[in-house]
Amino acid sequence: MKGSRALLLMALTLFCICRLATGEDCNEFFMDFLQTLLVGTPEELYEGPLGKYNVNEDAKAAMTELKSCIDGLQPMHKAELIKLLVHVLGSQDGA
Repeated sequence: MKGSRALLLMALTLFCICRLATGEDCNEFFMDFLQTLLVGTPEELYEGPLGKYNVNEDAKAAMTELKSCIDGLQPMHKAELIKLLVHVLGSQDGA
């Protein structure tokens, strides 16, 4: 249940951020955010996709916990998420 709450929180957070994003494609932001979340560090999130936003300490703590949950996934599950991301990114390039 804790994992599903974390994913719901992440989805809601991304929705809110995308609604605030101006001049940037929401899909592009989401894919960059997801890619960094899967294979990057929390610091890379704040320097990259979230770099232009003022992320408060509570949100940073939530992102760090979410990143920890993702890093705790079994390697095969994380690999499947990365393959899905690559597939989605590939289909966007062809569109």
